[in-house]
Amino acid sequence: MNSIKENILEIKKKISDLEIKSKRKKNSVTLLAVSKAQNINKIKDAYKYGQKDFGENYLQESINKINNLKDLNINWHFIGNIQSNKSRLIAENFSWVHSIDKISTLEKINNFRKNLDSNLNICIQINLDEENTKSGIKIDEVENFLEKASGFENINIRGLMAIPKYQDNNSEQYNSFMKIRILFDSLIQKGYKLDTLSIGMSADYESAISAGSTIVRIGTAIFGERKK
Repeated sequence: MNSIKENILEIKKKISDLEIKSKRKKNSVTLLAVSKAQNINKIKDAYKYGQKDFGENYLQESINKINNLKDLNINWHFIGNIQSNKSRLIAENFSWVHSIDKISTLEKINNFRKNLDSNLNICIQINLDEENTKSGIKIDEVENFLEKASGFENINIRGLMAIPKYQDNNSEQYNSFMKIRILFDSLIQKGYKLDTLSIGMSADYESAISAGSTIVRIGTAIFGERKK
């Protein structure tokens, strides 16, 4: 089994190679290390080897990590489902939120962010395949959502996030990711100031980068299998 250092170096090399293959700008893809259910020492190891962005799904667990790692210059991303009553903790402790799909929740997060020096970066979660088991808004609801969100002063809507159905081969997975890329490009053409596509995980990030991903969310390939 490779070490965290070896895994990070290998993934970053693959990302760099894929940027070149896809004729992307160098360093146009951010590696987001998904550290949910991983202990603090593993996060410290990853940080030591150059990893600065970490994604968390479980709020209480993540707050404990954030408080214990305040001496590190980490960008914390919340990527899990958001309960409305947890909006304050999310607004006050994270740099990014990738899983917004309700205006009411976004409004609360915006209000709780007002006393901080910087705006919170937001990705809107899209349910590409309209799966009942996944959160997110429908593709045809995105523009209306963006219009409603435009009045919030303490957040920056940066882009879109999605977890499409897993496909058996890279070509089909690429086509699936291209659905959100096409949506993303169409919104930019209409004047929306978006720059972030949060798509791709350990099993499919290569297809996601080829389709235009700017943030890949990778946990298992860095830290290994999580303990049940």
